[in-house]
Amino acid sequence: MAPIPVKPGIYKIHAHIIGPTSLVTATEYATKNGAPVITDRLNPLPIEQEWIIEPAVPAPGAPYVIHLASHEGAGLVTPEDKLWVNSVPRDEWAQFTFERVIGGVKILSGNGLALRSGHRGAQIELVKPTPEFQETWTLEFVRPLDEE
Repeated sequence: MAPIPVKPGIYKIHAHIIGPTSLVTATEYATKNGAPVITDRLNPLPIEQEWIIEPAVPAPGAPYVIHLASHEGAGLVTPEDKLWVNSVPRDEWAQFTFERVIGGVKILSGNGLALRSGHRGAQIELVKPTPEFQETWTLEFVRPLDEE
């Protein structure tokens, strides 16, 4: 499928897994690659669950970068085919595209691997895309970038 455009802004990213709603969540404890990114229940404080999605470069059709809205220097990175958040230079952040699928969107890395959430609490992995619901996501637009 062809990539679809995403309006730059602040989002909550919902996983399509069995059980209560689960969101892409930055964990608190960093390891050598950064803090693991998991799916978790909705937190009352959004600082670990609100993400800025914006083009990597200001050009039509550019891939996107994703970083924490509350800590703009902390972007998503993908060493070892797993999802991490780390305060590294922006040019080291992973780049993503989005494809429309039944029930939501598929988020693909620059290598063409899909984000997959196995279950709530598990670190998000990057896998070869398949038509599995664990690779489907819903982007909930929270607010534009220029709004507090």
